Amino acid sequence: MFAEKHHRHRYHALSRSPRLGGGRRLCNLQRLAATKPALRFDFEGGSIETWDVNDDQLKYVGVAPSKITIQPNSLTLPNYHPFPRLIFIEEGEGMIGVDFPGCPETFDTGLQQQEQQETRDSHQKVHRFVRGDIIAIPADTVTGCTTTRTNKLLLLFSMTLTTRPTNSTCNLSFNFDNIFAGFNTELLAEAFNIEPRIVRLMQESSENGIIIKVKEPMQIVTPEEEKQQQPRKQGRGGSSNGFEEKMCSATILHNLDSQSEADIFSRQAGKLNTVNENKLPILSYLDLSAEKGYLQQNALISPHWSINSHTMLYILSGEAQVQVVSNDGQAVMDEQVKQGDIFVVPQFFATTARAGQNGFEWVAFKTNKSPMKSPVAGYTSVFRAMPIKVITNAYDVSPSQAQNLKTNRETESILLSPQRISYQLS
Repeated sequence: MFAEKHHRHRYHALSRSPRLGGGRRLCNLQRLAATKPALRFDFEGGSIETWDVNDDQLKYVGVAPSKITIQPNSLTLPNYHPFPRLIFIEEGEGMIGVDFPGCPETFDTGLQQQEQQETRDSHQKVHRFVRGDIIAIPADTVTGCTTTRTNKLLLLFSMTLTTRPTNSTCNLSFNFDNIFAGFNTELLAEAFNIEPRIVRLMQESSENGIIIKVKEPMQIVTPEEEKQQQPRKQGRGGSSNGFEEKMCSATILHNLDSQSEADIFSRQAGKLNTVNENKLPILSYLDLSAEKGYLQQNALISPHWSINSHTMLYILSGEAQVQVVSNDGQAVMDEQVKQGDIFVVPQFFATTARAGQNGFEWVAFKTNKSPMKSPVAGYTSVFRAMPIKVITNAYDVSPSQAQNLKTNRETESILLSPQRISYQLS
């Protein structure tokens, strides 16, 4: 299979969506490699590990990965990011709040005893999550999450970076600063109509870091409990606006562990679960998607390329030999990846992988709401779609050999079972 190299005919490879392009030509990315976190930040209630966001391959595909560990009975402080994110729950259970600006508080906790006073609290929806969930977080929404069990909670999230101007001279970096600390205390006190001493507590709240220990158990109403839900508040005109209809009630979670909902399942090869805008409509707003896959021992992923997205893969368990080939036919990656590694596959680059003795499990983040693959082998492959005469003449093979190329994997698609026949190179 060949990719057109002549510059006069490469417009298909260079005319990309602004979300995908980093302003670089494909041929400038000549080497890919699996990487591990470069920095670790420790806090009172957990830690955050980040990859080098200025690494060429991460900058090219436009993602910044990080891994968060939250200890039992801990909480991440409310925070926001200027880019959309996908969060994958690797281990544990918990709750996450995603506060959309302009949305009403639709959940009521009822009357509570606090400091010898009865108080009523209402808030936006809080979501419970479990292992295997993917969570979609729009840009600039305020989020915070907490554990609900005694086990650790591990999160991996990916943010799209290419929404910033490509000619920016500023380097992206992770920081965990308190925005209240930069304001004048008296000014904030007047804005909130509270005492200055309370503002000072808010300004100093980051001394223990962005992940803190919870002093008292928290009781929060979630949709699953359906304890009490207030009617929706109406706007000034007496009817809800479009944003409230689309975003305020949006579902933000989808579980990728369900075998019954697997898009591809093979006892000999493995399984693949995907989530795109059709399964989780909020992804159409983020223009992102994800998949979680598992390969059985020695099984393969069919050689393929992505038609409309870049991909970042995080290895959950096992190991695999991965090969990536650029669209000019050059091998840019050929190495074994294992648990904890991250590697990227740019749009139009072809890739394949063979699982090791312990199988291979991964989660992939894609920079398109409805990603498309073009496999080389299998019943949905490009060879399957070609006439035998075309294959015979293009690759100088006999008609029977061309038939084998078309049909030897006719019962399998992107996940291929281990080959039972050993061929000797002549």
